[in-house]
Amino acid sequence: MWNRMSLKMRAKQAFRRNYWSAVAVALVMSIITTIFYASGSNGARGRHSFYGGGYFSESSLIYATVIAAAGVLGAGMVVFDVFVGNVLIAGGCRFFVLNQTEPVTAGTLAYGFKSGNYGNIVLIMFLRDLFTALWSLLFIVPGIIKHYEYLMVPYIIAENPGMPREEAFLISNKMMMGQKWEAFVLDLSFIGWGILTVMTGGIVGVFYAEPYRQATFAELYSFNRAMAYQNGYIR
Repeated sequence: MWNRMSLKMRAKQAFRRNYWSAVAVALVMSIITTIFYASGSNGARGRHSFYGGGYFSESSLIYATVIAAAGVLGAGMVVFDVFVGNVLIAGGCRFFVLNQTEPVTAGTLAYGFKSGNYGNIVLIMFLRDLFTALWSLLFIVPGIIKHYEYLMVPYIIAENPGMPREEAFLISNKMMMGQKWEAFVLDLSFIGWGILTVMTGGIVGVFYAEPYRQATFAELYSFNRAMAYQNGYIR
């Protein structure tokens, strides 16, 4: 069984060897995975007028316009996430896995677009997000459990872009069996870095914490991949 200290030690060594590329890739991955959770609200209180006994609110018209614009923007962001963002995430996972053993450039981010299996990557990553969201509707905990059950999917598909979706999810499920809690705790171990990131206006996150975190979870995948070969459920 892996332990956090060994994963993090190897992760530090890996991303420091290729520091600037790791920073660039992690930054793109971070933007993609956080921008869609950002939301804003605008309220306006305008003049109210009475016309022939009818009541007309200018502020409601402004509010409706803002809501419509936000809806269009939100739909555009979802489309971007499905057809571009998720593919870049898979490419980023591939970068951090390859970076453990060989020189690799930030251009690996675009791997999914030229792998010949773009449609399959889009489908599998979309299903991962959809299944997690649907399980989250059953309260928070089932969604968190499914998040960690599907945690290895982007790495699996990054190395095997033509793999059938059923197999990718099955392998991730087997890899994470008995490890979900430990992976959750591994995530929690980066909270201190998150606080420092906020305190420094994002500087620590961009130049150290995020590439460190991405490299660590790539190490987790590499460990699980080795165990999967050893146990015979991938060849």
